Amino acid sequence: MTPAAFRKLALSLEGATEGAHGGHADFRAGGKVFASLGYPEAAWGMVKLAPEQQQMLVLAEPNMFVSVKGTWGLRGATSVRLAAADTRTMRSALTMAWQNVTTSKAGKPRRRA
Repeated sequence: MTPAAFRKLALSLEGATEGAHGGHADFRAGGKVFASLGYPEAAWGMVKLAPEQQQMLVLAEPNMFVSVKGTWGLRGATSVRLAAADTRTMRSALTMAWQNVTTSKAGKPRRRA
């Protein structure tokens, strides 16, 4: 998968917008980051998963997904090796990350201001 393909998938999710922080692109929904590109290098992406989702993907696809080091990783931040990613798996991971920031703890969509 290329960075352009990752970007296209991320932006295809409802309400997703592209911004930037720390010198790399990020993708937000409702003002909250659910994914980013280019960190720690151009060949990587990141999806913001729940720890259980992260564990599932890292175990199922260890060549594609790696836990971010430190506290961010413990909270679910998951690096993606873009060269190893396929469209179906990446769409699924991005959708989970998007849902994590757009759905409240009660499972209802968050209200938009």
